[in-house]
Amino acid sequence: MSDFAGMEELLQDFLMEAGELLSQVDNKLMDLEKRPGDKEMLNDIFRGFHTIKGGAGFLNADNLVALCHRTENLFAKLRNAELTLSPELMDIIMAATGSVREMFGDLSQAVQPKAASPALIDRLEAALHGQLSAAPSLAPPSAHAPTPTPTKAVLPEPVAVSVEPAAADDINWDALHAVLTGVPMPQPVAAPLAPVVEAARPSVHPGYGAPVDSPAPSPAHVADPIQELPTPSRGAPSAPAQNLQKETTIRIDTVRLDQVLNLSGEIGLTKNRIANLKSQIVHGKSDQETLKALDIAVSQLDLLVSDLQNAVMKTRMQPIGRLFQKYPRLARDLARQLGKDVELVLSGEETELDKTMIEDLNDPLVHLVRNAVDHGIEGAEERQAAHKSSKAIVTLSASQMGDHIYIEISDDGRGMRPDVLRRKAVEKGVIDAETANGLDDRQSLHLVFLPGFSTKDEISSVSGRGVGMDVVKTNINKLNGKIDVISVPGQGSTFTISLPLTLAILPVLVVRLNNQSFAVPLSMVREIIPLKLKEVQRVSGRATMVVRDEVLPIRSLARMIGWESQHSPAFGVLMHAAETTFILAVDGFVGRDDVVIKPLSDIKPRGIAGATLSGDGSIVLVLDMEELLSNVGADTHMSLFTQG
Repeated sequence: MSDFAGMEELLQDFLMEAGELLSQVDNKLMDLEKRPGDKEMLNDIFRGFHTIKGGAGFLNADNLVALCHRTENLFAKLRNAELTLSPELMDIIMAATGSVREMFGDLSQAVQPKAASPALIDRLEAALHGQLSAAPSLAPPSAHAPTPTPTKAVLPEPVAVSVEPAAADDINWDALHAVLTGVPMPQPVAAPLAPVVEAARPSVHPGYGAPVDSPAPSPAHVADPIQELPTPSRGAPSAPAQNLQKETTIRIDTVRLDQVLNLSGEIGLTKNRIANLKSQIVHGKSDQETLKALDIAVSQLDLLVSDLQNAVMKTRMQPIGRLFQKYPRLARDLARQLGKDVELVLSGEETELDKTMIEDLNDPLVHLVRNAVDHGIEGAEERQAAHKSSKAIVTLSASQMGDHIYIEISDDGRGMRPDVLRRKAVEKGVIDAETANGLDDRQSLHLVFLPGFSTKDEISSVSGRGVGMDVVKTNINKLNGKIDVISVPGQGSTFTISLPLTLAILPVLVVRLNNQSFAVPLSMVREIIPLKLKEVQRVSGRATMVVRDEVLPIRSLARMIGWESQHSPAFGVLMHAAETTFILAVDGFVGRDDVVIKPLSDIKPRGIAGATLSGDGSIVLVLDMEELLSNVGADTHMSLFTQG
């Protein structure tokens, strides 16, 4: 039986509000580290822990109350100038917030949270009594792994490094990023990781092809009692909402709900007007004035329904800042682990995006932020040699242009060299030498998105397996988005993600094939051109066509979906997908439309994303172009084009 029987609603409210509050506390801690004397910020953080403690008290979560109370006491002493904020003290506070998140994970499973690790409690107590000394960090145990009885670990002697005195203490604190992201924490090492990160060959500038998946032990690892503490698994929850099957609630501004209600009322009035006019026409009143009134009423209904549709869509929109706010902590923890000085700057946090897309963006952005810190940013000595500021800047921004959202992750690091990427791709066996020689600089930069590509010569706890950026591109494609990259060696790199405002309504181009309608995403369509036999050329046995001095392959939609072509295609849709441009051969086209995709029950044909209804009531199949292109090569032959 649940520990919170009869309190489910109260528990859900607490998890949502406390989770947001703790994320705000994390961000304020980032700012406090830059301005340790800011009394107002200290007060805000103190109040945040106090509020969480109060809510936990209502739920009788005694272990959570006890941890918040100790941390609250720590901030009380900081407010009263009885303690001074130091990197070591900040690490302990960060560990406490990480442990609080793990307790939220227990609560989301409707069980009372486990107590914080004794090692963390001891460090908190030592800090409260002003007895804090530089000691190796403590990783809180996973809230969801089988946990042995915690024992106080015997810790190794701290190792001095040249980056900053506290760096040796920080290595294991990166475990807290697992609480935010669900990514497994790196295993502790006997020495700082910064030298390992910089161990690439001098002539090679590492790029961004590194993964952030489960780490493998490195030969550099040594036996360490703290390794006996359980580590979070890849599937460990990153926030209270993610511990649930899927968050099904959303906060909506009452102004938007009022707008929906008003439009619903106006639609009701217009419906009554149309019903009245219909009754008049049925009873024989079909004069010009009545028909004109009906036409006006139908036009008004069409306008109101469109406004209602937009208003309802806005209720799903959420500021992307709710997602962005977790990344400063992630960047900070990883930078300290790697011995780098990095600041993550956020902008455009008020930009709104469909809530379901915000949830699915988390993993790609985690990969990109981590790769920017790990790969993009140089070590202290390399930055100094390049006459750069010791503090590196990673920028995460969002903006809206038209019906698309653009998210950029940029850094002022070493950048990527296309020639090095091509050489690395060949060395890793991702592509062959002939293919590599045919790539231009832009195409070479996109090699980082290929499965198995990595610029690292050694696998570390952070990167080197060659799956990270592949995951990013795959997830972005699932959201009907695109990702692009530009890079200047020595100046940095910028990854740009383009996404539709919402997944609920998809702009499409409706084409015809054998009297069946198909819809292709409008975001992939460049233009429509006629296909004439005399303009089609054979290149290596394949049908191609020259469009504005560019030789493009022709792909038959009939062949892609496994249909027999009844006659020569009359039109081509110039499309750009999967980093390739091609001509999709079809019989004809209907036009542009905005559709709501409905999944096909109990069946998933290859290359079909779903179905929708056209204005005349016929079924339109929505094509999954990425899946079709992944299964069909550019093998459309001249035999498709027959005389007559």
